[in-house]
Amino acid sequence: MPQQSVKYKKQLEIRGSESEPVPLSEGIIKVKEMADVKVERSYKSASPRKNSDQAVELVIHLGIDAKQADQLLRGSLSLPKGVGKSSKVIAFCPEEDVEKAKAAGAIEAGVDELVAKISGGWTDFDVAVAHPMVMGKVGKLGRILGPSGKMPSPKSGTVTKDVEIAVKEFAAGKVEYRNDAGGNLHVAVGRTSFAVNDLQENIEFFMAHVNKIRPASAKGQYVKRVCLSGTWTPSVTVAVA
Repeated sequence: MPQQSVKYKKQLEIRGSESEPVPLSEGIIKVKEMADVKVERSYKSASPRKNSDQAVELVIHLGIDAKQADQLLRGSLSLPKGVGKSSKVIAFCPEEDVEKAKAAGAIEAGVDELVAKISGGWTDFDVAVAHPMVMGKVGKLGRILGPSGKMPSPKSGTVTKDVEIAVKEFAAGKVEYRNDAGGNLHVAVGRTSFAVNDLQENIEFFMAHVNKIRPASAKGQYVKRVCLSGTWTPSVTVAVA
């Protein structure tokens, strides 16, 4: 069993029980407190670690069958308080939309040259938006962008005629979500610097959306477990319906 660091042990003391759910506001406070844990370096040559503003991630374990196409959950959503992080967005679009896409925040825009650049190995971006007219050319990038979740898709809102609006929203931090093979949703809901009320509003907003899009064929308990964590903290189980 790996040895636990002093910092991690302190974080576990703050978290308490791993499985016992706590009220959402209490869980948020625990994550923020764990993210703030500082440990003095025991040797002079050690470089000081910065207390970075960690992402706060929500993980929802759902009672869905990820093998059934009609139970898969995928989409995108703008949270009311944002996520505190901008995204690098590219746009596959006709020539007449290139300047509009760049003005909206796209770091690269176009079709042929952009497809060639990515085919050559360039993937330094977070989100790819595409106009339906050019998806025939973009489709060849499926093997490159698919595994990393960057392939444009109508279900996630990244294939749209309104490329300019999509670029602006995703550049501002609009979040994408997609269940994994275990029926879990992972989504960033803010930063540890956010106020407790702001994080709670984002989480409750996302949970309401998840409940709204429950697949009709999903049987039994839908939301089985909800956990919250920082980038470098243990997770806290929270009571959110």
